[in-house]
Amino acid sequence: MDPDTFRSDIGIEGTDVYWRRRMAVLTGVLVVVAVVAWACTSASGRRTSAGAADGATPAPDALVVSLPSPLASPSASGSPSPAASSSAEKDGKGGKDESDDKDVKAAKEAKAAAPLRPGDPCDPKDLVLSLRGGQQTYASGVEPTFLLTVVSTGKVDCTVDVGPRMLETRIVSGNDRVWSTADCVSGDGVDIQMLRRGVPYVRTIRWDRRRSGDDCTGKRTTALPGTYVAWTHAAGLRSPKAVFYLR
Repeated sequence: MDPDTFRSDIGIEGTDVYWRRRMAVLTGVLVVVAVVAWACTSASGRRTSAGAADGATPAPDALVVSLPSPLASPSASGSPSPAASSSAEKDGKGGKDESDDKDVKAAKEAKAAAPLRPGDPCDPKDLVLSLRGGQQTYASGVEPTFLLTVVSTGKVDCTVDVGPRMLETRIVSGNDRVWSTADCVSGDGVDIQMLRRGVPYVRTIRWDRRRSGDDCTGKRTTALPGTYVAWTHAAGLRSPKAVFYLR
């Protein structure tokens, strides 16, 4: 072919027409390349999806480099954050510390209340009260009697006030307070006794079957026949109830 052929075409049709033809050819080539690349990418995506559906793990791209993300949260690492550690430590020890504090406080109170030397006041936890009736049923005109005992289980000899006010014996009928040793007591009513371990203090209490109260000058009325309950109590102490009947 004559090398002047293209030059003659350019001369006939003009420079603009020549470059438009060349651009059209280049555009067509680029379109074909883009279509081929799209087809390859789609096929690769279908294979990756199929592998994921079958449980296969897709191989990482060799060109992708894993770099640490500057936005990663510190809590996502294996080491817990200081706040979380403090919270967990507090939660883990909170109940134990609270329980220990209560136990220590109770131990201190018990130690403070326990007698350290002979003659110190008895610890109420070391005392045992008992009140027993002489009989369960009392005929008309018979005065009920009760046996009151106080026993110390402590190792150290201690003292306790067994006076009628501090160590009160009360008799009730239902909700009716009928009689009490704390009513109409002459003097201060204090009776300090030294208790040795296992050796009971014993007192006999007799009820004249009359009602008592704040008025100690008036005539006291006689209690009616019926069911009555008696018990002895003091600060932190209470004896079992004794049930009896008056005829």
